[in-house]
Formats: sequence, C-alpha cells, structure tokens
Amino acid sequence: MDNSEHHVAVLGASPKPARYANQCIRLLKQHGYRTTPVHPRFEWIEDLAVSSSLEAIADPVDTLTLYVGPKLLEPLTEAIVDLRPRRVIFNPGTESRLVQSRLDQAGIPWLEACTLVMIRTDQF
Repeated sequence: MDNSEHHVAVLGASPKPARYANQCIRLLKQHGYRTTPVHPRFEWIEDLAVSSSLEAIADPVDTLTLYVGPKLLEPLTEAIVDLRPRRVIFNPGTESRLVQSRLDQAGIPWLEACTLVMIRTDQF
C-alpha cells in the first residue's frame, strides 16, 4: 500500500510547531500519509481540516496515534473502540492500562512507541 492510502488520525493534534503532535502531522504529510488531525477547538492545523472528535471521522482509520495523556484519553475509550482503527500507537506519556485493556478486549492491536521515530526509521 502506498502511503497515501494509509489513513492516520492524530488525537491531540496541535497547531504549535514545538509540540510533538504537530511535528507528527508535518512528518506524516511529508511522507505522503493521509492525515486527519483531531482536536475539538481547531478547524485547521498545518493546512489540514481538523476533525472535532473521533466520532466525526467518516473514513476508516488505519492508524490512530495518541498525543493526549491518560486523564483526557480514558473518557474517549469507547470512541476509540468504536472507531475500530487497524492499530493504535501510544506515544510516550499517553500510556493507559485501562484503554489498552479495552483495546485488547475489542481485538484492536496497539503498541507503545514513538510515531516520529517509527516514521523516521521506516518502521511505521
């Protein structure tokens, strides 16, 4: 599959260039991935239309990469499961046993990794 067929949703997207979530969006774009930033308060990030919520994403998601901590993430557990991404990446600081356990129950693969490193080292 070429990268443009791989749909990546970035939960916790940020318009601030210094944030890892923003760096991730820029790197995904550079590598040709179809990217959907997810954030309730922004309409555009890095010239991409932002989805206000996981529920608002219409297209199937191949990878959901997480950039929100467990406190904000755990209330979204069922929305993540309902999205049925093909995999979920817990970036450093986003790890949640509760969410990971629920993903296991739903049969959704997940890993603890750094999306930036994975892309840069051709492991994405």
